Amino acid sequence: MTRPTNEALIMIDIQNDFCSGGALAVKHGEQIVPLVNELQNEFAVKVLTQDWHPQHHKSFADNHDAKQHYDMTDMPYGPQVLWPNHCVQGTNGAAFHKDLMTDSADLILRKGFRPHIDSYSAFFENDHTTPTGLSAYLRERGVDTLHMVGLATDFCVRFSAVDAAKLGFNVIVHLDACRAIDLNGSLKEALNEMQSHGVKFSGEMVAQ
Repeated sequence: MTRPTNEALIMIDIQNDFCSGGALAVKHGEQIVPLVNELQNEFAVKVLTQDWHPQHHKSFADNHDAKQHYDMTDMPYGPQVLWPNHCVQGTNGAAFHKDLMTDSADLILRKGFRPHIDSYSAFFENDHTTPTGLSAYLRERGVDTLHMVGLATDFCVRFSAVDAAKLGFNVIVHLDACRAIDLNGSLKEALNEMQSHGVKFSGEMVAQ
């Protein structure tokens, strides 16, 4: 380990459905895996997050009449993108990419398992009030600085980074170890929002 023990690596949703050939593929998503594996060697505290949806999840377009993939709908907690079915519990799509090192992770945090609410952030459901418990876990481990990598830059990485910063963590997003969806300008918006909350960036963003 080359990093102080107060720093943790948070590896976000590096799952088959977010990689090439997956149901909600992020372009070149799997290209980050070797770099993420290399980074793991530097950290004493390592956390994996895993999207883990029931088949009947309300964020899936197929579970709404007359709705198409990527349409918007209003949920009790606000606007919600309706996604293709992805990361369904127990499926190969929900599994971590086969080349991702997972054995050394201290914690695997599953999110999005509540049928009526989506969960982009590793810290809160999309209502921004229901906690996942990750903050308390990290505090008890003595962690105050988070290095984030994973998929996708403009959704789950973005919301995780902003929530972590709001909770008082120091946050560094490794842009070279992330990839974006960039849905209707969402990447630029995400970068601006993260910066506005004091999130720092490391590495060069890879053109897609």
